[in-house]
Amino acid sequence: MTFNPDFLSDREETQANSLLKYLQQQSPEILARVAKSVSPDIQQIISQNVQGLVGMLPSEQFNVKIVTDRENLAGILASAMMTGYFLRQMEQRMQLENLADAATSPQESNGGE
Repeated sequence: MTFNPDFLSDREETQANSLLKYLQQQSPEILARVAKSVSPDIQQIISQNVQGLVGMLPSEQFNVKIVTDRENLAGILASAMMTGYFLRQMEQRMQLENLADAATSPQESNGGE
């Protein structure tokens, strides 16, 4: 999955959006690398979050179709994106804490001898 910043390029309201301009200047390779950096854990949590927002019925027993308008869909997508951003930040924090714990653990065990 790759982010395509050009899908908004013709909308007047995006003209002042500096982040969108920055994204449009990035190469497709960089955007693809960032998009692929999302872990399976984050993908699973976002999927469950979106399913919770739209209602979760077992697909093997129901043929579920969701009908909404543009504004509600935009809200759901924005929620999923913000959840993804938050989860990625927390995942990075967890990784840093694990590295810090691993770095201090050998020192503590050696200091006790």
